[in-house]
Amino acid sequence: MDESNVAKEDTNDSVLVVPGPSKKVSKSAKRKQKRVLPDPYSSEDVLWRDIVALLGDDTVAHALQHGTEWDSPFEFREEVEVEVSTLSSNGDAMARSPASSPPWVIVAPFALPGERIRVRVYRSSRLHSFADLLEVVSPNSELRDDSRAKCRYFGQCSGCQYQMLSYDTQLGIKRNVVIKAYQNFSNLPKETIPDVLPTIASPLQYGYRTKITPHFEAPTKRARKEAESGSASSTEKPSWLKIGFNEIGKRTVLDIEECPIATPVLNAALGPIREDIIKNIWGYKRGVSLLLRDSIERLPSDISSIPRPEDEKHICVTNHKETVRERVDSTYFEFPGHSFFQNNNSVLVPLTSYVKDAIFPSSKSSGPTHLVDAYCGSGLFSLMLAPHFETVAGIELSAESIKSATANAVINRLPERKCSFLAGDAANIFSTVSHFPPDKTALIIDPPRKGSDEPFIEQLVRFACSTVVYVSCNVHTQARDIGMIMERMEREGGGRKYVLESLRGFDLFPQTAHVESVAVLRLV
Repeated sequence: MDESNVAKEDTNDSVLVVPGPSKKVSKSAKRKQKRVLPDPYSSEDVLWRDIVALLGDDTVAHALQHGTEWDSPFEFREEVEVEVSTLSSNGDAMARSPASSPPWVIVAPFALPGERIRVRVYRSSRLHSFADLLEVVSPNSELRDDSRAKCRYFGQCSGCQYQMLSYDTQLGIKRNVVIKAYQNFSNLPKETIPDVLPTIASPLQYGYRTKITPHFEAPTKRARKEAESGSASSTEKPSWLKIGFNEIGKRTVLDIEECPIATPVLNAALGPIREDIIKNIWGYKRGVSLLLRDSIERLPSDISSIPRPEDEKHICVTNHKETVRERVDSTYFEFPGHSFFQNNNSVLVPLTSYVKDAIFPSSKSSGPTHLVDAYCGSGLFSLMLAPHFETVAGIELSAESIKSATANAVINRLPERKCSFLAGDAANIFSTVSHFPPDKTALIIDPPRKGSDEPFIEQLVRFACSTVVYVSCNVHTQARDIGMIMERMEREGGGRKYVLESLRGFDLFPQTAHVESVAVLRLV
């Protein structure tokens, strides 16, 4: 969990775990005996790299040498006024402590570089403290325009970070996230990393999200007693009931009646769903995470005749086992409600087109004839790019996703022998395509946030396909993996090596700090 979302308590803590304390040691003393270092490539580790960059290597080294990196100069709930220096890759503002304090960083949400802000500290960690934003004392008028925010919950909800910014500014910030990721995590020489291209915009900046998962807690024993005693109304919404998303910096739920980044279909369904929960809240024994997915109601009888968007009826799917249907350009996809599928349909045509153009650059007279789609899911890249290849092979750990991908190939009337989908670990993928000619094979990697693993990368290097396109929802693990692939191929490739040809962010989640990244490797 991101440190910014933990409960607000005085915990100047972190894990180097000390031998177990005696039973007489207080709970607060136990907490202070722990020092939790971030997991590599986690959001906390990404933040730590930003903190080191802001304070400087010498300052950090001095604190580590003298063992003062956990000695926060700020008390719990202490208020302080600081000037924001920069944004972290996670979207939070970062400010140096006042000159009267030792070198330290304050991390706070919803503030921008150059702004003077008043904050209240609620948690401290290694050379930094997290704080609530209380006031923007001196706003950055060149960047901030609060009238841009279209959500009445912005500033409280943890979902969005950038609604006060112009969209061009958001895209520029996300490009910088990609740049920093490769500086911090790829271990590549600077000269081997190309200039990061401008971030590809989402056609929709609001109303794009096709899946949301609001949640709520069940009644507590105290609430039930009050209801039974007649002191609580059985028809009105109880004051304690919050149906929505996490509140910024807390573990509490913020009550949400609408989400402007979600599609109109989902917002239209959310009201009646909320009313039903309120009506039946006393029947819930535990908290619930809801599912709302935007789906085409039914596929056309003739998929060769694509209806106009306004003629294609959409519904909200709320059952995890129910079938969801989406169309990307002229290709249809079906998958269970609980399965993964990209949550911004509007950007999928630009994304898949970019991947296709990267594999088949106009400068080359001929390109690959075979495609291997690792982590293929329901077949997005396989099916969208199938017309450009002789043979396509998809691999996915989930047997259910393979079933969906196979069915989607049939739905879209692809020749039976053109696409094959196999369930299995991506680390064993190359044994299933050993008959593919490496010099005529392109590989698409689209792994989960944790990225690929070493066995997969070892096989990739041994197979040595001509082109690798790595699509990632976590640019930091992507940078690590790309660095490993390039280093290992140069060491073991017998004179051949992968060149990082291009690097570019894609904005699948406007108004948020999240950026996807596409890296293109070419074997030379």
